[in-house]
Amino acid sequence: MVVVQVANNILDKILALQIMVAWGGEGACEPKRLDWWRTDLIDEYGGGDLFARLLPKTSKWASLEAVRQAAIQVDRRKRQSMTQPDYVRTIFFWGYDVDEQLAQRLAFHKSSGENPLVALEKDISLDIYKSFSQSEFEEAIRIPVDFLVVPNGREIVGDMLSSLEESAKKLAAALLPLSESYPMPFYRLEKS
Repeated sequence: MVVVQVANNILDKILALQIMVAWGGEGACEPKRLDWWRTDLIDEYGGGDLFARLLPKTSKWASLEAVRQAAIQVDRRKRQSMTQPDYVRTIFFWGYDVDEQLAQRLAFHKSSGENPLVALEKDISLDIYKSFSQSEFEEAIRIPVDFLVVPNGREIVGDMLSSLEESAKKLAAALLPLSESYPMPFYRLEKS
């Protein structure tokens, strides 16, 4: 089995999109955002405060890691309801090799001590520590993408692109129009 190494700058771009979507999907915060998962892990008066007291040096990264994990769990449950969940790719599921590299890259950033907005400044286009604006969120992920609404989500038309960065952008863009529950955009892979 050949393991494809993904460049750090591409991993950062995917992480930035995952973080923006995970942050935007929180619903237990006040005011709530998209309410796709019942978390409040980033806001300074919610989970962010707890993380700051528990993990003062890595609190910002730890809260981002936690909300990303919450989003991954929701995504996994939706994927598991499909007939062949391992043959799809979503913004939160890239297959074992890439997902491991994303986790290692996140761990690298977490141990660096750098502020997330500084570490990902060229990749993250929203200030996730400010108030949520649905229109700004939509603008940050909007690019043209064609998809079909299917029972388990939104299937992007065409084959997955060889560029993981472009695939990630299309997966994020297929979240639009926003819905009451996580719409899980995905690419369906061909079985080999």
